[in-house]
Amino acid sequence: MTRRKRSALGALAALALAFAAAPALAQKQYGPGVTDTEIKIGTTTPFSGPASAYAAGAISTTAYFAMINDQGGVNGRKINFISLDDAYSPPKTVEQIRRLIESDEVLFLVNPVGTATNMAVLKYINQKKVPHLFIGSGATVFNDPEHYPWTMSWTPHYASEGEIYAKYILSAKPDARIGILSQNDDLGRDYLLGFKRGLGDKASTMIVSAQTYNTSDPTVDSQVVSLKTSGANVFLIASVPKFAAQAIRKAYDIDWHPQEFVVSIGSSIAGAIRPAGFEAAKGIISAAYQKDPADPQWKNDPAMQAWNVWMDKYNPHVDKSDYYAPYGYNIGSAVVQILKQCGDDLTRENIMKQASHLNMELPLLLPGIRLQTTPTDLRPIKQMRLVRFDGERYVLFSDVLASK
Repeated sequence: MTRRKRSALGALAALALAFAAAPALAQKQYGPGVTDTEIKIGTTTPFSGPASAYAAGAISTTAYFAMINDQGGVNGRKINFISLDDAYSPPKTVEQIRRLIESDEVLFLVNPVGTATNMAVLKYINQKKVPHLFIGSGATVFNDPEHYPWTMSWTPHYASEGEIYAKYILSAKPDARIGILSQNDDLGRDYLLGFKRGLGDKASTMIVSAQTYNTSDPTVDSQVVSLKTSGANVFLIASVPKFAAQAIRKAYDIDWHPQEFVVSIGSSIAGAIRPAGFEAAKGIISAAYQKDPADPQWKNDPAMQAWNVWMDKYNPHVDKSDYYAPYGYNIGSAVVQILKQCGDDLTRENIMKQASHLNMELPLLLPGIRLQTTPTDLRPIKQMRLVRFDGERYVLFSDVLASK
């Protein structure tokens, strides 16, 4: 064989190898925090401070990922979930989110908790083009793909939930005199906005008193006393679990027994109802989008049975009655599905693409409720059902109610 032929054959062989390797190289595209064996994800949550009840969500999501890792991970990659305490303090959130993105170099963020805390990092995260998924807030600002295309909430919008309560009150108690306790930030203002929108032109006459609190306040006792004095016979509590518990208990202690409504994010049995006292909380109305483990109708539900097995093995330190135990499980399920859909294209751009095209059920969502997103509507959950606390558990009593 001549030197020229050997050279030509060598070139052809090299070219063939290049073509053979090209598809393999194209299949694997990695963003920050990804290797052949690991996917790094981050979150901030209040392990301390006035909203520490929410920490059960991150603990439960961590436990869900531990189960997935024991099963071999997602497409052969283990999930490294870094969860940092921000104490429900916006300045601390800024510090911790910067650490996750710049030092830990996570691929994306999942379910950082809080309205004010997420507002503090919203522009920064979007400037960095980091997927900011399933955040623990239902503030309407977190569904603004035109200005914040990398951000999407998990919780149904507070304004929409507030509107659901208002419409129920109009139908069930049209002569209601309503007192409101709300958190003095975007969380409380969104609930109030939707609630007033639902009451329409009757809002000004039906709402007889509206009190607010700051998360730094030690109690809401004085606000509850003022609301009783107003003559209100309906009490809307738009707060986190700690202050919901205080408000429920104080109303009971001062012998004030209005029809109470507690928003979904403050209605946890473990975080709010048990601290307030089951008798004090009897008759409270809230809204739900996920199955309640205490509800006997799910006793033979395969998804709930699997959840109970998982709780016993992976999440034994979180109370099964805690709203944020199934919450964290559902979050973990959704994240794993997104990662599966990404395959080996684990870039931030593809994570966001998959997250903005969801249409899926989750094991612990109520029947008829599913995750659905589009690039122009990044709200995953748009439906809820009303529930009433019967002294032991929440009981469903409405059909699926869609939110706007």
